[in-house]
This record gives sequence, C-alpha cells and structure tokens, in this order.
Amino acid sequence: MVLRPSKSVPTTKGNRNPVVKEDLAKPRRSHPSSATKSRKPSNAPKVPRKKKPKERPSDDQPAFQGPVKRIIKPENQLELSDKELDEDVSRILTGDDPNVPKNVCKYSYKDKCYKPDPPGQGDNMATHFSILGTTLHIDSEECKKYQDNEATSDETTAVNDTKVTLECQTSTSRDSGSAAVGASLHIKNQFNYSERATQTFNNPLRSRGVHTTPPPITQFSEQANQWIIYDSYKSECLISMMELKHDGGSRSTSFEDKLASIVAGKDDEAATERSDMMHSESMANALKIMGRLVNQNAEDDIFTDFKYYEDPADSAKPGHGTLLPLWRFSNSRTSRKQVTSLCWNPRYDDLFAVGYGSYDFTRQSTGVVCCYSLKNTSYPEYAIRTESGVMCLDFHADHPSLLVAGCYDGNVSVYDISTGSNKPIYSSSIRSGKHSDPVWQVRWCAGRSSNKEMNLYSISSDGKVAIWTMSKNDLKMEPVMLLKHNNLSKDDFGEPPLTGLAAGCSFDFNASLESLFVVGTEEGNIHECSKAYSGQYIKTYDGHHMAVNKVQWNPFHADIFLSCSADWTVKIWDHKSPQCLLHFDLGNAVGDVCWSPYSSTVFAAVTTDGKVHIFDLSQNKREPLCSQKVVTKARLTNVSFNSNDYILIAGDDRGQVHSLKLSPNLRQLHSANENSEDEALQKKRLMKVLSTINKNYAT
Repeated sequence: MVLRPSKSVPTTKGNRNPVVKEDLAKPRRSHPSSATKSRKPSNAPKVPRKKKPKERPSDDQPAFQGPVKRIIKPENQLELSDKELDEDVSRILTGDDPNVPKNVCKYSYKDKCYKPDPPGQGDNMATHFSILGTTLHIDSEECKKYQDNEATSDETTAVNDTKVTLECQTSTSRDSGSAAVGASLHIKNQFNYSERATQTFNNPLRSRGVHTTPPPITQFSEQANQWIIYDSYKSECLISMMELKHDGGSRSTSFEDKLASIVAGKDDEAATERSDMMHSESMANALKIMGRLVNQNAEDDIFTDFKYYEDPADSAKPGHGTLLPLWRFSNSRTSRKQVTSLCWNPRYDDLFAVGYGSYDFTRQSTGVVCCYSLKNTSYPEYAIRTESGVMCLDFHADHPSLLVAGCYDGNVSVYDISTGSNKPIYSSSIRSGKHSDPVWQVRWCAGRSSNKEMNLYSISSDGKVAIWTMSKNDLKMEPVMLLKHNNLSKDDFGEPPLTGLAAGCSFDFNASLESLFVVGTEEGNIHECSKAYSGQYIKTYDGHHMAVNKVQWNPFHADIFLSCSADWTVKIWDHKSPQCLLHFDLGNAVGDVCWSPYSSTVFAAVTTDGKVHIFDLSQNKREPLCSQKVVTKARLTNVSFNSNDYILIAGDDRGQVHSLKLSPNLRQLHSANENSEDEALQKKRLMKVLSTINKNYAT
C-alpha cells in the first residue's frame, strides 16, 4: 500500500484540534564503509566524470521517503459547510463577578411574599489594587495651578532665605565666630512659642463615687376581675360619702371600721345610696374617662398626630390643596336620618352639635340632637330625642351649655346640655306662639334686651322672621319681618299677582350693625332688612333662580356677604351694590357654604355630588383650590369650620359627619406677621382682591 500525502483538513467548530500522527518509519540509506572505498593515487590524472541519468522511480519503489502526516477524523466531528467555516464567532467579555450570589430573594412587606431581586442589582466590581496617582497632565488646568503654587512658594522661600542671610550677616558682624551664625538660623516662632518653665502643672482627674445599699426586692402578684374592681370601687365611694358626712372634729376611724360598718348596714343613708351606686355622677365621670382612654388607644395614630398631620405633596403642587380625612362620626340611632345642621361650641373647641332630621316631607319622623367631641369619636357625649325632625341648631356665645333647636313642625326648643336631661327648659307652644312651617334657621342675639332677658331669632317657610324672648316660664314669640312677594313688573299683565308670604330659607345678622340682616327665600331673592323697618325691604338682590340655602356675612368685612343656592351657584355680594361681585358655578346643587374663621378670603362649599370645594380668593378668583370627593353614593348637606384648629366637618344625608383637615396650601397666611385675629389685615387682604374687580375697593 502506497502512502500519499493527504489533503489538509480545515479545523471545525466542533473539533478545532484534529488528531495528527506522524509515521516516523522511513528507510535509511546505507553508507559505504571505509574499507570498501577505493583510493586513487594522488598523482593520477583527473578524469572527468560523466553524469548519470536520473533514475525514475519504478512502481515498486515509494516516491516519498520523508515522514508522513496522517490526519485522523474524530467520529463526533461536525460537518460544516464552507460558509459556516468562514463565519466569525464573536466572544463577549462581561464584568460579572462569579463570586456574587445570584437569584437572591428578599421579602416584600408591600406584597407580603418573597420576590427575586432583578439581575444586576449587586456590586460586581472587585478591587484588587488601588493607589492614588500623583501624575498630572501637562496641559491640564490642575497642572497649571500646581506650577503657579510652586512658583509662589519658591519666591516666598527665596525671600525668607534672604532675610535669614541678612540677619546672619548682622549677627556675624556683632559677634565673632561661626557658632553665632549657626544659632541665628534657628529663629523661634514668636506667636506659638512657650517656655517650659512658664507652664503650670495639670492636676490629674479624680473620680468620686457613692455606694448605697440597694433597695430590697419584693415580688407582688394580684388577681383582678370585674367583681374585685366593682367591690373596690363600691367601697371607696361609700367611704368618701362617710367622710363627707362626718365633721372635721369627729373622731377618726380606720378604713376597716368604716368598711365593717357599711357592710353591716349600720348607716341607713349609706345603705340607701349603696343601692344606686352604679347610676351616680362619679360612676358616670369614671366611665366617661375610661371610654376616652379606650378610644385614644384604639386611634392613637390620629389622636397623637392630627394637629401635625400634613400633606408633603403640597410643596410640589403650589396653588392646589387636599383635605386630609380624620374621623367619621356616626351612631346607630341616626343611621336612617339626614344631617340637617352643624354647630361648633363657642367655648369648647372640640365639641360640636349635630341635628338629625329629614328634608323629605314624606319621610318625617322623630329627630335627634347629638353632641360629639373630638376626644371621643365613637359615641356622642349627649344625645337628645325630639318629637319632630331637627332642622337647625345654635349655641349661645355667653352660655355655651344653652342649645336652641328648630324643628320641622315649627317648634323652637332650648336645651341645657349641662344637666344631661332630654327635656327642654323652654319650648314654644300654640299659646305662646310658634311657626306653622319648618324652622330653617335659628340664631341667638349677641346681647340681652332691656329687661335682661335672652333673645333668639328664627326664620321659617311660613314667611316670618320672629324673635323669641325667654321669660321666666314661657318662650314668647314676636314677628320681626313678614316676607312678602315682590310686586310684578308692569309688563306682566296676564298673570295675577301672588298672594301670601314668601318662604324664608336662611338669614344672617351683620356684626357691625345689629339691626341689619339679610334674608334668603325659596324664590331665589335675597332681601336686605332692618329691625326698625318691619314692613318693607331696604334692598332686594335678584341673583338666584332657586332656593337660597345659606347667606352669611364675612366675619372680617362688614359689607361683604356670601350666598349659595340650589341653582348650582355661589355668589359674593356687597350690600351696597345690586350686582354680585363674584360668581362661581359648581356644577351641582350647593347645600351649604361657610366663611373660614382664620382668613377673610377663604370659604368652603358642599354640593350634592359629595364634594367639598375650598376657595381662596387671594390665590385664585376663578377656580377652587380643592374640589375633593368625600362621600360616594351620598349627598353632602352641611359644612362648618372649627374656630381653633384647621379642621372642618361635613354632614351627609346618611347620618354621618366627616371631619377633615386642611392641607398647608389651603390655609396660607401671606404675610410673616399676619395673624388670623388681626381684622385690619384680613380686611385689607379682601379689599385688595376686590379692587381687581371693582375700582371702588382700591385703597
């Protein structure tokens, strides 16, 4: 078999190093031995040799006598085409650290489960060697600064060396010898030099301790249940009663003797009072304190932080604010009733009264008056039931325990909530006078009458504005104004004139002029009236097309008042002008509106779609700063601001009262020294806003 050189096999992707074997077996040429070689004499003539013709290899002899390479193809070698062989295979080097753990799972508190971390979150950089370099590029600014600093330092050093040399020469001229020159080179620092002899000795620190005898340790354990608590409370109450009964000069008895006498029943009065101990006043106070503690523990996060609860989003949204929800006040007795009135107590800032009734005349039933406190949000402090639905409430400014309520049947009742009784101390009757239609608003007079009797005003759908006088025994009624219909114009010849009285909906008295007040009617008209002229109107403002639900004077400006109506509008008026100054369309019927007690340009309004709208005229005269939906599937009926904190309450038609806190953007004071109690600054702010609308208000 003839071995021929095979073709070179290209490397493949599957096996780039084929196995190559060399056949080292080759025939060796035989060299003639030195004995067989013929030697010619040196003097023999040279005979030219004839070239022998090259012998062609026969078929029996091999053509190649060198080493032969044989390439053996592996059995698992891939068969690739020429195109695949010419293709470049790219390799990508990554900086991932193989020692960094992968597929790490962490617990997510938001989703309450373990979640894998996304790849690439870990630090894959491994530092093997780090050193701070001192090389600077010659063209860089840092190198130029360094060269300038070096040149400056060299100049300073040269100047200092010159001074030292001069000093050395001077000292040499004075003192002979080179020792003086060497000594003058070391000059002492005159600013940071101190002699060792002048330094004082620092006393070492001393520590003093006092060891006392530790107090004795005792273990104490006791069992407490409701019977032990009851017996303990009962015994303490009886003992306190006994101490009050005995005089100061009587002999003192021990606790055991008093308790034994009470248990034996020797004291008849104590035994009588013992039977009604659970209904005593001290038990009621103790239960009230315990109830407040339980509520504060249950809602500690709100009770602790509600005064400091702010919205951080206000800093990112200037000109817009939010209402932060606090508590929701409700009661099982009032779940099917509507909130018809809200009123804050003038002395106790955390106490407010809620009137429950119904605006639907087909669903009239009994009414409820509840007094809630921000210190107890789960249950009312006082609850009073009435025979008819309550439509309006008002607290007396000087006597905060007196609460007047106007009902749907036309009665007006005065309650003293300090007594805890459900019966009114004064109530209207047919004999003393009463309204024939629902009473929509009541208001206490600021002062007393000439005979030192307290008075209050009311308005009803029967067209009367009445004043009520609290005499010794009765609540007497006297009409102040009869609300007549406006006369028809001369162009309306075909329609007959209206007869009867106009139904009144709301009224409010001016703070500076006590005899001046405005009245809103169901026709949409607003009448300016006076106590001195009960037969006619001073002025009429024709601005609404439906019932005027609320009118209110501005607490800082005596000429400006606010009105809202069921025709979706809120309007701001000047009683000297027949046209409104500002007009706002809220897109739904407006149930109530209220000025804020801390700013003359801020007011709130509630609509039947469940939204609370907060306006600040000094920031935006066209749109509200906040329109937030507070309830769903319910209508808001009333709104009221707190006089101390930046809190407002809103009632709906499902018997719930929602307390909300205004965010910082809704209560901005635009001056550093401005205070909500400074009426001059507040009035100036409002006049500045109105001057952009009417030039008459320009200062």
